[in-house]
Amino acid sequence: MCGMSQQHPERSTASRPARPDASMSLLTNVMDHSLDDGYAEAAARRGAEGRSGLPRTLRAKLGLALGLVLAALVVTLGAAQARFAAPTVAKERQELIDRIEDGTQDADALQKRMDSLREAVAAKQREALQNHGGDTGELVGLLAGATPVEGPGVKLVVDDAKGTRGDTGDPRGSSGFSDTGRLLDRDLQRVVNGLWESGAEAISVNGQRLTALSAIRAAGDAILVDNKPLVPPYTVLAIGDGQRLSSRFQDSADGVYLHVLQESYGIRTSIAVQGKVRLSAAPSLIVRTAEPVNTGKGSTS
Repeated sequence: MCGMSQQHPERSTASRPARPDASMSLLTNVMDHSLDDGYAEAAARRGAEGRSGLPRTLRAKLGLALGLVLAALVVTLGAAQARFAAPTVAKERQELIDRIEDGTQDADALQKRMDSLREAVAAKQREALQNHGGDTGELVGLLAGATPVEGPGVKLVVDDAKGTRGDTGDPRGSSGFSDTGRLLDRDLQRVVNGLWESGAEAISVNGQRLTALSAIRAAGDAILVDNKPLVPPYTVLAIGDGQRLSSRFQDSADGVYLHVLQESYGIRTSIAVQGKVRLSAAPSLIVRTAEPVNTGKGSTS
């Protein structure tokens, strides 16, 4: 056996031939496994659920129907609650209306009582003037505006101009009004003082009786007589010798002043003699008395 040459045994398996695409392993893997394992498992699970449960479209319809039922239930419950609450709200509203009406009636009753008491006080004051005025009681009551009066006189109506705007050369000075075609409180003061000076015995402006303590002022754009606001036109009634009172006033400085306002700013005025003028008593009257002070011989003034 030594002479025999030793031969290498042949391989039991033949070597496999190499794949043509062996150098493209990544592309091959993608082609062999086009769907990721996770996606595949999800698709298989959905298929199993579809086979064992309801179809997807049917479940969606059932969910929508359930939502609509719930919404209808909520709306129904809200309507029922509002229906039950409506009588309560209406009752509370009626109670509030009743309280307002009761309060209004109480306020009206108090206002009437206050007016009645005010009139009673004014009557007592007028009586006090007549009883303690002596021989001049009637004259004192007349001058104080404590008694209503009636007699001949004049009627003077003064009104603002129609659409007249202010100029820079206002002879009345700074007025506070942008429209110089409006009658000012100082203008009405001059008219009233001119009538007193011309011989008027009693005067009223828009029904407001003037006394020795009356004041004519301005508050904003309004003219106040004894703190009562007046609106144009201003009707001034004066008792006196009608024709003479009218002539003397128009010839006075205040009458000329009123004429200038009419010519320059369009203030509208008219004066007429009246055969009978009636003026009511002043709504409020303050009774004051004065007594002489007795001083001793050794006192100094």
